[in-house]
Amino acid sequence: MTEVNATNNSMSIKSIMVPLLAIIVGMFMVILDGTAMNVAIPKLRDDFGGASLSLVQWTVTGYALAQAAVIPLAGWLSDRFGAKQIYLTSIVLFTIGSALCALATNAEQLIIYRIIQGLGGGMVAPIAMAFTYRLSPPGKQGAVMGMIGIPMLLAPALGPVLAGWLVDYVTWHWIFIINIPVGAVAVFLGLRTLPALARQSVPQLDLLGMIFAPLAFAGLAYGVSEGGTDWGSTKTLTGLIVGGVSLIIFIIVELNRKQPLLELRVFKSPDFSKGIVVQWVSQIALFGTLFLFPLFLQTAKGYSALDTGLILLPQALAAAIFMPIGGKLFDKIGARPLVMSGLAIVTIGAFLLSNISADATVGTYILPLILLGAGMGLSMMPLNTHIIQAAPPELVGRVTSLTSAAQQVMTSFAVAGLATILARRTEHYMASEGITNPADITPAIASHIASASYGDTFLILTIVGVVGTLVGFLLSKPKRAVGKDAEKAEMPMMMGH
Repeated sequence: MTEVNATNNSMSIKSIMVPLLAIIVGMFMVILDGTAMNVAIPKLRDDFGGASLSLVQWTVTGYALAQAAVIPLAGWLSDRFGAKQIYLTSIVLFTIGSALCALATNAEQLIIYRIIQGLGGGMVAPIAMAFTYRLSPPGKQGAVMGMIGIPMLLAPALGPVLAGWLVDYVTWHWIFIINIPVGAVAVFLGLRTLPALARQSVPQLDLLGMIFAPLAFAGLAYGVSEGGTDWGSTKTLTGLIVGGVSLIIFIIVELNRKQPLLELRVFKSPDFSKGIVVQWVSQIALFGTLFLFPLFLQTAKGYSALDTGLILLPQALAAAIFMPIGGKLFDKIGARPLVMSGLAIVTIGAFLLSNISADATVGTYILPLILLGAGMGLSMMPLNTHIIQAAPPELVGRVTSLTSAAQQVMTSFAVAGLATILARRTEHYMASEGITNPADITPAIASHIASASYGDTFLILTIVGVVGTLVGFLLSKPKRAVGKDAEKAEMPMMMGH
């Protein structure tokens, strides 16, 4: 390897396309796998001798909690050992976990192997975002970040399609087997093309931070996700209490560290703090629709997992088209108009879905889905890039870890909250029909109740979208160094040839 000190000022978008491909392949594989497992759960129960739903569900829950636990560590590990090394190690660990999952013979083994997968996969997204931002040429950050945003929205839509086909026509094992060659390609490309970014000075190990950060974010994510079933359950309360207390201790510890695991002092930046608030609101609107509509198609309309995935393709394609457009526009006009217009489009799509009747056909869904995809594509990466730009350059790795960990909790909150609202509206409409025993529901009444319940829940998302659009007014263009000051602020890289 030839070592050459350089800044991203010397790089063009064309020159970083191959390194970007290595990042995109890794991200796509991890995100795709995270959304694929839900459709395989019924088949897993059969193959594992009728294992209980609560046990098999841990193949999803364990993976998510492992990700939530390891995300806060990504920035510190990248600064200490190098972003390239930790990124590739994460991909290798995820790939090994995938191979083990394919060999699992019972539910307990699969849960353990999925946790191994999650420990590797959790660090991929925050490191990939920081890596990509630091590779981006000045003034082109939005366009480049828009490219890696494509797998973030395409993978959740394509995951159920691929998994549904594999489960129905091959075997669930192939959900994991296909990761092995993809992971090998990602590692090969990464070794050959990813530059070795200069490591940050990390003089001391933040041991307390490394203990309480995973406890805080994993505990909160677990408690909130369990709240979707029963907010008063022991599991929910335990998760929220452990997560909440750990978060308070973590904040106190981090604010008193010179070299904290997550740099919470970045919240002193008004641009960063306002961006985070907008992101949290938009997270509920964006990922709430990603959760709710597939559920509506399968439970209310009776579509199979494969059919549901195919119906969702217009949303994925619209997101893929508008993601790079949003990135390029960000470089010219900033985040505020894109976030506001994107969330406004999402709001219109959610409103249209709230009015869908029980006898609606597939064609009725196309326009709302296109609007949802376009709005997400237009607003998501400009907002992420805005937040990164609002932080000091030397804290980029820590910032992406911080925002990714918070997003994991907010996504869990969105899913749990919407699940609760949906359950309450279903109970309301059952009571209005005078039904006390679910066995007495006729198919026609069941379809009406489901459509009405989902319609009300989409109306809540519409309101959240309106709030997000208005909160978008808070965003402003971060003041960043230009010219020589910007060059000094950039991290030197060792370019591998």
